[in-house]
Amino acid sequence: MKDFALKAFADSANVKQQFARDHADRIARVAALMVTAFREGRKVLLFGNGGSATDAAHIAAEFVGRYKRERQPLPALALATDIAAITCIANDYGYDELFARQVRAHGRPGDIAIAISTSGNSPNVLKGVEAARACGMITVAWTGGSGGKLAGLVDHPFVVPSTVTARIQESHITLGHVLCELVEESLLGHAS
Repeated sequence: MKDFALKAFADSANVKQQFARDHADRIARVAALMVTAFREGRKVLLFGNGGSATDAAHIAAEFVGRYKRERQPLPALALATDIAAITCIANDYGYDELFARQVRAHGRPGDIAIAISTSGNSPNVLKGVEAARACGMITVAWTGGSGGKLAGLVDHPFVVPSTVTARIQESHITLGHVLCELVEESLLGHAS
């Protein structure tokens, strides 16, 4: 069991390091876009299913609350947290419309949509991105493996170099934390 645990941690670290090498420039670019959006009073919408839904909620909470430093709240919404909206939309329009309908309600030009899907092929996530593009939002994907259909639909794809769901999700949450820290540091200036 000890060897298994050591290998799992090593595999996770290796995937994250490769991901960081592959995407460092894009991470900085998206962080700068988020800073601009927040400065202009725009918001970030995050969405995904299952573990990706909780990653979306986690990162939205970091922006609305705080990540490391005291600051004003930043407008971010996770679209899989309102059970009334979820059940209403799924019942009346179908589960595939879950995120698209909310994006059309909340998204405005210049806002940022972060679509999270480990496979890149979740129909409701794909429709959410299509709605975001139609609204004039900046689109970002967090995915893995080949990137699925999602990677080709967005302005800024982040594809984790793994097909193991756990390794993909571990990289996604690290990406979210790094974006939070970069945004805070840019908005507040470097800590003394």
